[in-house]
Amino acid sequence: AALRRLNSAVQYVPYRGALGPRSALRLVRQYDIVADCSDNVPTRYLVSDACVLAGKPLVSGSALRLEGQLVVYNYRGGPCYRCLFPQPPPPDAVTNCADGGVLGVVTGIIGCIQALEVLKIASGMGSSFNRHMLMFDALEGRFRNIKLRPKKPDCAVCGDNPSVTCLQDYEAFCGSSATDKCRALQLLPSKDRISVQQYKELLDEQVPHVLLDVRPQVEVDICRLEHAVHIPLSKLEEKNEESLQYLQKRICEEKQRTDDQASLPVYVVCKLGNDSQKAVKILQELPAKEFASVLAKDIKGGLMAWATKIDSTFPQY
Repeated sequence: AALRRLNSAVQYVPYRGALGPRSALRLVRQYDIVADCSDNVPTRYLVSDACVLAGKPLVSGSALRLEGQLVVYNYRGGPCYRCLFPQPPPPDAVTNCADGGVLGVVTGIIGCIQALEVLKIASGMGSSFNRHMLMFDALEGRFRNIKLRPKKPDCAVCGDNPSVTCLQDYEAFCGSSATDKCRALQLLPSKDRISVQQYKELLDEQVPHVLLDVRPQVEVDICRLEHAVHIPLSKLEEKNEESLQYLQKRICEEKQRTDDQASLPVYVVCKLGNDSQKAVKILQELPAKEFASVLAKDIKGGLMAWATKIDSTFPQY
């Protein structure tokens, strides 16, 4: 409706539903140019493969936090998405906008340049980014052009002897869901996780423990549980000595309330229950000398589950 108000002479055809391997190629073949504005890895592979099989150029834009990128794939002998990324990244290494956040102005800037490239291709002027990647740093206010590797002769989909000749199950290929919603990773066995309801029971029963909040400082400044110890996940990942000493001190203080021979539970929380699982795995690998008596567990769903199921007044962000 908003687009029609801008230009009533343009025909807009909405497709209501998720793009999948069964429908993608049929849809892509109907158009001259495809613009990818998706926010997940499986869809990017799906759209790119469909464009290669249909022989269509793909104008791909992405944005995260204060950064944006733009590339034109499969155009005038340039590479496709698989040429640059033959294998998908590990699912737990990918951050999308729902998890990591994005400044709306950045998506607007990338979207405008993406629209410009579509118009240039449609008018026969060609594209500036079929062999270069445009990178935008909003914090520095800087644009950079990165030269791309050329089209790979052994690419699985656009190479000389392609092995991908039809669309596949891209969720299985990437090990993640084709959605831009907040992801729920499963990195720990069930014995190493508890629900927010179970944690509330522990609080009510005043069971001795340490609650470790591993969110970035900017998120802790928004909201927090007052009794939580805050150490960002990044500090745990780099084995920051000061942070580990602080955690050990808080554990010792809490152990004074219980039998020193017993294992003290350390419950780890984050926003959604993903980073907390990574933190638990790090804690489990810490030196036994200092942390042998620690029993680390993740709180499923994180603070957003706490806000939904336990305390409706707790801020959601």
